Amino acid sequence: MANLKEVRIRITSVNSTQQITKAMKLVSATKLRRAQNAILQMRPYAQKLNGILANLSDSMDVDSLKVYFNQRKVNNVLLLVITSDRGLCGGFNANVIKLATKLIKEEYAGKNVTVLPIGRKGADFFSKLGGQVEVNLTYKETFQNLNAQAAFEIGEFVLDAFKAGKYDKVEIVYNQFKNAATQILSNDAFLPIVSKQASGQGTKTDFIFEPGKAEILEELIPRILKTQVYRSMLDSFASEHGARMIAMDKATDNAGELIKALKLEYNRARQSAITTEISEIVGGAAALSGT
Repeated sequence: MANLKEVRIRITSVNSTQQITKAMKLVSATKLRRAQNAILQMRPYAQKLNGILANLSDSMDVDSLKVYFNQRKVNNVLLLVITSDRGLCGGFNANVIKLATKLIKEEYAGKNVTVLPIGRKGADFFSKLGGQVEVNLTYKETFQNLNAQAAFEIGEFVLDAFKAGKYDKVEIVYNQFKNAATQILSNDAFLPIVSKQASGQGTKTDFIFEPGKAEILEELIPRILKTQVYRSMLDSFASEHGARMIAMDKATDNAGELIKALKLEYNRARQSAITTEISEIVGGAAALSGT
């Protein structure tokens, strides 16, 4: 059994850890409220735009935009892997990295895969793989100042690369926010755009364009695609804080259980020490009385 000093030190240490995890839980809960409001406000807008985009692909006749819809042989793939900058959020980052790795090894085996990590954790992991995949670290610190402009810059880069023929397919791997306790691991096809009829989601919808179809679509379609990137990042951001809040709540509870066990061990050790001292006193007294 550990001595009293060692147990006291451990109790103090666990108490300190519990205070830290409790504080981190409160911070994440505060950030979660803001992030949750942002994604819940964005989601209906993004979903409506996605529906418009899927319908437009069935009647696309603007030459400058056909490239976004053309299905071509897949040789070069770009994966946008959205993780967080920090850990201590359970399996949040590990699940995204695991899915991205699975896609690289199984679905895109033999293809030229480039990973565009958004978030330091994903960047750190894929940077250590050596030459297995190409890694673009340009946007790894985007979450330090997450806003629409930063997300649109990423979207602009991806659209330009796809139009130039550098990539034949683009996917986004991220955690979709459902609620504070649940994140849905997702990999969304980003480019090329799949028509609504081809995906089995509905029937063709006719649109009336005013003032002109080409002018509107040349502005609308890139904005819709960039909005998809922003929505995915907001989903991931809210999921991160939900995962961290739950992880820190469990860590706080576990620290409490450990403190209870250590206090019980401390009391047993103290009682044992007292019993030993009493036995020694009684034995000494008996020895003196015997003389």
